[in-house]
Amino acid sequence: MSAARSMLGPADLRAAAAAKYAREARTWAADPTSSPRLDVPLHPPTQATALRVGPDAPAWARSWRDPGFAAEVLWETRNWASVGTQQVPVRCVIEGTEAIAAAAGTTGEWLLLRHRSDVLRERWGGRGVDEALASAIRTETPRLLDLGPLDFDLLLGVLDWVAANPTSGLYLRQLPIHGIHTKWIESHRRLVFAFVGAVTGESTLGLASSPSLIRLRVLDARLRPAGIGDLAVPAATLTAWAPAPTTVFVFENLETVLAMPDLPGAVVVHGSGYAVDRLAAVPWIQSSRIVYWGDLDSHGFAILDTIRRGCDDVRSVLMDEATLDAHADLIGHEASPHRGVLARLTPGESTALHRLRDGGDLRLEQERIDWRFAVDALVSA
Repeated sequence: MSAARSMLGPADLRAAAAAKYAREARTWAADPTSSPRLDVPLHPPTQATALRVGPDAPAWARSWRDPGFAAEVLWETRNWASVGTQQVPVRCVIEGTEAIAAAAGTTGEWLLLRHRSDVLRERWGGRGVDEALASAIRTETPRLLDLGPLDFDLLLGVLDWVAANPTSGLYLRQLPIHGIHTKWIESHRRLVFAFVGAVTGESTLGLASSPSLIRLRVLDARLRPAGIGDLAVPAATLTAWAPAPTTVFVFENLETVLAMPDLPGAVVVHGSGYAVDRLAAVPWIQSSRIVYWGDLDSHGFAILDTIRRGCDDVRSVLMDEATLDAHADLIGHEASPHRGVLARLTPGESTALHRLRDGGDLRLEQERIDWRFAVDALVSA
């Protein structure tokens, strides 16, 4: 680097202020007592350097007479034999959030952030949530800044209402907040939950959620309610129904559920991954003989282990070494395998799982198995 370039000019201080602002603005917003200071040495030239760079040195010094932003510029006298006594800027000090933001060119952004942080504190501070509120301001600064004026008002409205009605049990569509709508909550979900958590100490909005539906097909026409064979209903509704099947198939692949042929005494249920544990809350499923078929991989076995946690009579189909051997050319690799201990597997299932893991986290997806081969095994089960 040349001597002239080592001397810091106003543009360098603006860059330093911008970097400091980017690093610390969220902390300043969270703590209104913040008093940041930017103190930067300007690396003035020596006599030899000043002679070498010629007119660049006095031009650099003049630039600090009026740098274009509020700052304290410290000057010192230099007695140089060749050029006489010189006043040289040696340091620049910028004090306070507004001055640093101004030097950084972010005054408008900072004033908006400070205003919104102040409003939140004035509304909710002093209620024993100050630290939680400060933490939310720090983490959510970018999203606070992205809100338009109406969106910020909506955020305040949501906080007011949820704080006053922490367990309302209403659906989102029912909230009596002017301008609120379901898409707004979803698009600002992280921001809303961060500030609701700070203000109320709760991790939810206390609202009713859409019921989790269980998809199933009744494969025996005699068991179909009002002749309806394809259903998607809440678990509570299934609890009230008592079809008394002899076999309940549980599959992870919805296409497989839809493709199953009619079978006497049978119902087929879509397991929905690890949500399979909700099936244990349905008495007629829990008391039935359950036939489970999932992907032949670590997560398939983990889901099988999960369903056995609440249901006693559960057997797996097409989740063994014989199935692996019959479809060796269709085996792939699992990107994010399950590593937990699975204590509810049979010896044969454990052997298949160890083979998958020892082979480098292999997997055979359910839908890759020939359908006729699969149906024969399922009907036999």
